[in-house]
Amino acid sequence: MGNRKMKFLIGFLSIAIIGIIYLSFNAKKFKDDGNTRSITISGSTALLPLMEVSVNNFNKIHYGDIINVQAGGSGTGLTQVLDGTVNIGNSDMFANQKLTKEQSDELVDHKVVGEGFCIVASKGCGITNLTTKQIREIFSGKIKNWKELGGNNEPILVIHRPASSGTRDTFTNTILGGNKDLENDGIGAVQDSNGAVLQAMKRSKGAISYMALTYMNNKEAKENLQIIKIDGMSPTIKNIEDGNYKFWSWGHMYTKGKATGLAKEFIDYVMSKENTKEVEKLGFIPVHNIKVQPIL
Repeated sequence: MGNRKMKFLIGFLSIAIIGIIYLSFNAKKFKDDGNTRSITISGSTALLPLMEVSVNNFNKIHYGDIINVQAGGSGTGLTQVLDGTVNIGNSDMFANQKLTKEQSDELVDHKVVGEGFCIVASKGCGITNLTTKQIREIFSGKIKNWKELGGNNEPILVIHRPASSGTRDTFTNTILGGNKDLENDGIGAVQDSNGAVLQAMKRSKGAISYMALTYMNNKEAKENLQIIKIDGMSPTIKNIEDGNYKFWSWGHMYTKGKATGLAKEFIDYVMSKENTKEVEKLGFIPVHNIKVQPIL
């Protein structure tokens, strides 16, 4: 009986010691020098899928660090990182395209990925390709029915993005030739994010808009929308890398001054070889793969 008690006691103490060692080891991993670190990121909705996946994977190896991710659009991200509201401002455009030279000089640009965009339309419009000229005429309100383009007899509903959107800025520069007046907000509707565009188009017939290519990877988008070729070119990663498809931009992560601490560690992780598979899986393009520069 005494031996049984002794064996039980030894076994119990062994388990307890192992448990203490385990908790001590994880406590060290959970804390960084005894403090929980946190940063906030805001801006581009086009970069949001990359941020969500990267934060999730980053946290698996950086226990206890807190990274808050918000959207709001590229303009919002640039403004908030400039005024110190957030630590990182994500953007689909260069800072000097939205801010003054003095303001943009305060920010440090980290180009983390190339991101493709696409023209999308409701399924059943009867069109698979549009020329740049036709797209301009649709968004300016000159062409009002898909029938005018050889498609079905269906009124065209144009869905725009707000002025703060980096996706809109890229659309203006690459498709509208830099002429903001060619996008007429007086027709159609305005949606404030890529996700909102998808939801609005699901509910509408004959709709057309533009969004980040990564948003076309999900089942909901594939079931309700179709990608429209531009001048006969599909928005493939190869076409973007080779310069054959023009509707794309860099994905920027801006910091006010040099990135330090957790902000630097996270930006480095987003650009790391370790994260490259996730970048490509989502439909983004590693920076080093792109041989050309975007249209500004």
